[in-house]
Amino acid sequence: MSTDNPGIDPLDGLRAPQDPDCDVFLTGTVFLDIIFTGLDSAPVRGTESWARGMGSSPGGVANMATALARLGLHTSLAAAFGDDHYGEYCWDALEQGEGIDLSMSHTVPGWHSPVTVSMAYEGERTMVSHGHEAPGPEGTHGTAVPTGEPPFPRCPPRARAAVASLAPGRTEPWVAVAARNGARIFADVGWDETGRWDLDALADLEHCQAFLPNAEEAMRYTRTDCPRAAAHALAERVPLAVVTLGSEGAYAVDAATGASAEVPAIEVEALDPTGAGDVFVAGFVTGTLADWPLADRLAFAGLTAALSVQEFGGSLSAPGWAEVAAWWQRVRTFAEQDPAALQRYAFLEELLPAAARPWPLRRAVPTIGFRHPV
Repeated sequence: MSTDNPGIDPLDGLRAPQDPDCDVFLTGTVFLDIIFTGLDSAPVRGTESWARGMGSSPGGVANMATALARLGLHTSLAAAFGDDHYGEYCWDALEQGEGIDLSMSHTVPGWHSPVTVSMAYEGERTMVSHGHEAPGPEGTHGTAVPTGEPPFPRCPPRARAAVASLAPGRTEPWVAVAARNGARIFADVGWDETGRWDLDALADLEHCQAFLPNAEEAMRYTRTDCPRAAAHALAERVPLAVVTLGSEGAYAVDAATGASAEVPAIEVEALDPTGAGDVFVAGFVTGTLADWPLADRLAFAGLTAALSVQEFGGSLSAPGWAEVAAWWQRVRTFAEQDPAALQRYAFLEELLPAAARPWPLRRAVPTIGFRHPV
């Protein structure tokens, strides 16, 4: 695990000998993220801009994998890695640096790693990406996977949970397999480029335990004009509907009990929103597997997302328990703190270590290329 994880297991007391070794399985594309920071404004056409800071880290699906691992969940990632220096760096950062299981992943000879360059300024970011689709583990660069073979990954491991990204008209066979093997499927969704916004086109939604769209996506898919109404409509299709409300927080509906919960967002100075949605999902998955009350899950997910946007980068900024503990220790020192707000996070008291590192915490920013003389 990451060295910033103080040994907290959110599932302590819930594990049994017959349980799967994997807490959360996920698959997707790993990018090398190169983040430029310290820009005073957006780059201007025809000019050269200098950034005061730069960092490098695994991105794409690695953002969520890192967030899950830093929260103490045994995380397994199935992904393709290039055999270039970028791919080697991302593999090592995830496996050795974060303790993520990559036994389902593979290296593709002759395939270069996808790359994203992100420029952060004024609380927003502009991104430029490049990459090519990787062949499956049976093929090599330029060679297709054998005809008739199901798409990668073929056999997801037994897991408590899995995270899927839904898209209209696309079915991922591994999702149904994981659900049949007992995994609880959590899913997000992207913008529907077709413009149809048809829930029936999200074929894998039927396997999902929880669906976590943002407010705009939820309202478009349900033909409603209120994100809370959209959450109730979605709860007719999935056991648990969670709608993120941006600066307003999040709202969730449990279809089994009819209970709903809403938690406001924590006001922070956002430096870079990259990966905040992934961190929110990771926090919610953690609380759900730990069997916390619905409001506590929403509060924790919102907290982890709020901590992440105060740092630059995706996986770089994903908080662990050390950051959560430092935040909790700090906010209780505010003389004019709202008692109701503090009570909302009181469940953290029993989870966190008595001593926390001072706030603010800053993770080291890894950079490719440093070599120490022998």
